[in-house]
Amino acid sequence: MASASASARPATHATPTSTEPTGTEPTGTRATHAQPATTAPADRRDPERGAGRRGRAAGLTRWLWALPPVAVLALVFLYPLYLVVEQSFSPDEGGTSLAPYREVFASEAFREALWTTVWIAVCATIGCLVLGFVLALIIAFVPFPGGKAVAKFIDVFLSFPSFLITLALLFIYGTVGMANGVYTDVTGAASGPFDFLNTPWGVLLAEITYFTPFVMRPLLAAFSGIETAQLEVASSLGARPARIVRQVILPEALPALAAGGSLVLVMCLNEFGIVLFTGAKGVTTLPMLVYSEAILESDYPAACVVAVVNIAISVGLFGLYRALVARTGRGGEGALLKGARRAGA
Repeated sequence: MASASASARPATHATPTSTEPTGTEPTGTRATHAQPATTAPADRRDPERGAGRRGRAAGLTRWLWALPPVAVLALVFLYPLYLVVEQSFSPDEGGTSLAPYREVFASEAFREALWTTVWIAVCATIGCLVLGFVLALIIAFVPFPGGKAVAKFIDVFLSFPSFLITLALLFIYGTVGMANGVYTDVTGAASGPFDFLNTPWGVLLAEITYFTPFVMRPLLAAFSGIETAQLEVASSLGARPARIVRQVILPEALPALAAGGSLVLVMCLNEFGIVLFTGAKGVTTLPMLVYSEAILESDYPAACVVAVVNIAISVGLFGLYRALVARTGRGGEGALLKGARRAGA
C-alpha cells in the first residue's frame, strides 16, 4: 500500500523551477527566453537621447515665444536707428560715403558741442552723487518728522518732466524772478544780482536739481537693507559717524551709486529740454546740435552724424556701467560685516 501511494503522487521534484537554460536546451530556445516580452521605447533605452530631444523641443518653444517681441522691438526701435545710421552715410550729393562724418568732425561747432556736453554731464553727475548721497543718508538714518513723506515724494518727483523744473528755477532765479524781485524791492536797485540761468552754470544747476532723485532712489533702496545692528556694533566698538559712513555704509552703497551715477551721466548726455528752456547763451550740447542741424539748417546727414556719435557714447557708457556693476556686485558680498569690523578696529 505504501509503495502504491508513493507511485501515485505526482513527480513534482522532476520539474525544474529555475528558468536558467539547461545544458541540453537548444540554442534557439535560449535566445527565445532571453528576449523581453515587450520592446522599450528608444527614449527609455537611451535616457540621454530622450533628454536631448526634450531640451531641443523646449528651446524651439522658447524661440517661438521670443520671436513676436523681438520683431516688435526691431520694428519700433532698431529700424528707425538703422535709418539714422544710413542717412549719416548719405550726403546731399547722393551715393554712400564718409563725407558727412569728415565734415562734421572737422567743424569747430561739433568739437565745442562735444566738449560742452561732456563737461556738463560729468559735473552734473558728480554733483548729483554727492548731493544725493548726503540727502539719502539724512532720510534713511536721521529720524525727523515727515521723513517717509519725503521718501515717497522722491518717487513722484521722478515722473516730472525736466522742463518743469527748469521753469520753476526761472520763476525763482530768472531775470524777473522772485529772488531778483525781492532784492530790487528791498534795495531799490534797477536789477537783481541773479543772472546765471542763461549760462552753463544755470544748466548745471538745473540738471543737478532734476537728476539728484535718480541717485537717491537706488541709494534709499540700498540703505533699507542695512541692519541697524551693524551700525550699533561699529558704534559700540568706538567708531565715529564719519568712519561708520566710510567703512560700513559706503561699501554697501557702491552698487547703488554706480547704477544711479551711470544713469544720470547717460541722461545728462542726452538732455535737451533743460538746455532749451534755460535759453543758455553759447551752450550747445550734442542734442541741441542735432536740433540745430536738422530743424534750423535742414542738414539731415550732419544731424544724423551727430546723433550717431551721441548714441555711440551712450551705448559705450552703458556697457561700462554693466561691467562696473558686475564687478562691484562680485566683490560686494559680505562688505557690510567686514566694514563694521574695520570701523571698530
